[in-house]
Amino acid sequence: MSQTSIIEFIRDLYKTNEFIPLHAPTFNGNEQKYVSETIQSTFVSSVGKFVDEFEQKIEVYTGATKAIATVNGTAALHTALYMAGVKAGDFVITQALTFVATCNALYHMGAVPIFVDVSAVSLGLCPKALEAYLQENAELTENGCFHKKNSKRIKAVVPMHTFGHPVELDELLAVCQKWQLCLVEDAAESLGSFYKGKHTGTFGDFSALSFNGNKIITTGGGGIVLCQNEEDAKRTKHVTTTAKVPHPFEFFHDEPGFNYRMPNLNAALGCAQMEVLPSYLKQKRQLAMQYRDFFSGNELKFVVEPEYAASNYWLNAVICPDVTVRDELLFSTNDAGVMTRPIWKLMHRLPMFAHCLRGDLTQSEFIEAHLINLPSSPINRGIA
Repeated sequence: MSQTSIIEFIRDLYKTNEFIPLHAPTFNGNEQKYVSETIQSTFVSSVGKFVDEFEQKIEVYTGATKAIATVNGTAALHTALYMAGVKAGDFVITQALTFVATCNALYHMGAVPIFVDVSAVSLGLCPKALEAYLQENAELTENGCFHKKNSKRIKAVVPMHTFGHPVELDELLAVCQKWQLCLVEDAAESLGSFYKGKHTGTFGDFSALSFNGNKIITTGGGGIVLCQNEEDAKRTKHVTTTAKVPHPFEFFHDEPGFNYRMPNLNAALGCAQMEVLPSYLKQKRQLAMQYRDFFSGNELKFVVEPEYAASNYWLNAVICPDVTVRDELLFSTNDAGVMTRPIWKLMHRLPMFAHCLRGDLTQSEFIEAHLINLPSSPINRGIA
């Protein structure tokens, strides 16, 4: 299959000769109406009806017990890890094949990532690789799980649902329970993705969603912490609002807190976007199936959702036969105004995480060298 035919196919999908971005936000609902209403109300900051409404919409859609809105996905993950009891000096096991925000959240709370390989099935953290690493390097004591080499506590596991494809959650949960580790889901990319009929982000002790401008829906900037019980939710909301004790006029804060609450202005945008999310998901699934059919029987292998899951297909991707084909396709498409991207550099290749412990990363290294993301913005073809 020629690079020209791929470019022509993508241009035909989007019916344009203009620049085609990787994933652009789409606004064709009540966004302007709700944002204007917020401005007129003057409640544009972290107090306002749209913040509560947005949280409730996420709770209903995902089935989570509670959703706490934050300023961005990194803040949501930072809060989720904090609520899970991760402390400075703790080890947290995650994947090297992830966006840097996953590890930045750990870095800024003084925790240290350990990198474990991903699964070829999900592109997310592999439960077999996790178990193998723990068997070789960890030990259980009456005080929890500790690393044999330096006796530091291993507190949590953070899988990321790569491009919206759910990881193997049952197996990961089993490993975490065996080793007494908290599971914190980085569900930044997986709003609208389901694992065996249950929404991602509702399996871990705490989870984080993102609503950045390039996500399936956006609040401009924003995130959500998903909590599985009411008490955790109350404290999560408390610590994200500077831990201020309610009072008519006194300022009293009973613990260190974060100024992480989502502004009402952003939440208004999110409420409008949630109204059209089902339509976006249908559009994106149809787009993914067109890519799948186009690349069928070709040397480029389209990445499909795992059999156990329904993915939101946030970013579509193909696996190239080698790095030469990958680079040629990246240059030709981008030169033609069709935006494609390689996957992120593995975290241990970045200078700030080069020192981190890691297991065998064969699968992660293969994907890093072979995967390309394709334009994935939803296309409205009259789908309601």
